[in-house]
Amino acid sequence: TFERREAIADPARMRNLFDEAVATDAAAGGAAAWLREAADPALSAGMSGREYRVLRDPQERPYAALPVTPGNPDWHLTEEPVFIYDETAQVIGGVAGFRALYRAWLGHITGAFAEDRSIVVICESRQLGELIADWDDPRVRIIHTVHTMHLEAPYTPDASVNALWTRWFALADRFDAVAWPTKTQRDDVVSRFDLAGRNNVVPNAVRSAPSNPGQKEPGLVVVLGRLAPGKRIDHSIRAFLAADVDDSRLEIWGAGAEREKLQALIDEHGAASRIMLAGYAEDPARVLDRASVVLTTTAFEGQGLSVIEALQHRAPVVAYDVRYGISDMLSGGGGVLVPDGNEPALADALRQVLTDAELYRRLVEETSVTASEWSTERAIAALAATVSDVLAAPARR
Repeated sequence: TFERREAIADPARMRNLFDEAVATDAAAGGAAAWLREAADPALSAGMSGREYRVLRDPQERPYAALPVTPGNPDWHLTEEPVFIYDETAQVIGGVAGFRALYRAWLGHITGAFAEDRSIVVICESRQLGELIADWDDPRVRIIHTVHTMHLEAPYTPDASVNALWTRWFALADRFDAVAWPTKTQRDDVVSRFDLAGRNNVVPNAVRSAPSNPGQKEPGLVVVLGRLAPGKRIDHSIRAFLAADVDDSRLEIWGAGAEREKLQALIDEHGAASRIMLAGYAEDPARVLDRASVVLTTTAFEGQGLSVIEALQHRAPVVAYDVRYGISDMLSGGGGVLVPDGNEPALADALRQVLTDAELYRRLVEETSVTASEWSTERAIAALAATVSDVLAAPARR
């Protein structure tokens, strides 16, 4: 993914645990030397009665076997051994679960650096964050990024925390920094959980994209996203019909389980001539170039990057004010927010944007300025500042 998006300068420098777990001598087979060294012979008991996935090299020789825990969201915390094979395809020992496996690999990587060299690890996974939160190498600083919602419905600041995140919050202060995508989420979390560590705002960026305003179609309202319950596209349909603007049309781009239900709603209102379920958007940029307005009624977001994509294509956004990201992104203009779930207010806002020429002109002018505030350059600068912050302080573990 990084290489395809041209987001890494030298793809050859990327490393992967399971690529490096294989013996470097292709003629020999078995696990790599670092993994064999980590193997505890006392954990070499057989797999009888347990489900394991045996990993094999290109010559079909085993080098490791991973415990399988179907349907268990806490799979990463198992202490069932990961078995290690030698060149004779015999188990020589094991490591105590995925925690020990990842720690052995990270120790192998960091062991190649000088003792006086600081090392910054950016962790993108909640599960892996839980596994390395007690890694006590004084050279290592851990920055843990967050990319998603941590709350359950109704997604208000005091709503129940998603069970998968509860344990993570108990560990959050062990990281040298947590990078939140928006200020609103960062502030909500720090206030509610009384976090004492470093919590910085490091947004995800959307690479700037050329727009073609000459393709704008007057009156075209676009919804772009999965046809899933959390996106509440039925709200968009009803609000569009209630706005009742002459010569307006609604195109809903996306695929998902709610397609039949949404089509039935369209048919129920006799609106098939004005509302189209357009299917998956192979080229969202072309859709956004045509859109006069983008409408979003999602129940929650992690950051809401689709809002920035709309603004980059000079399409004002009308949206519910939900957590997280949309209000942060539209704070500089380019859209209209209404209270969450208020369909009449949404219809009024859409009608006003489509019919008030002066308002529309102002919103369009604001789109470019607001989009630029969420540029790749600003995101990189925020991440670089966080790296500098953690390197300037002792490790928190």
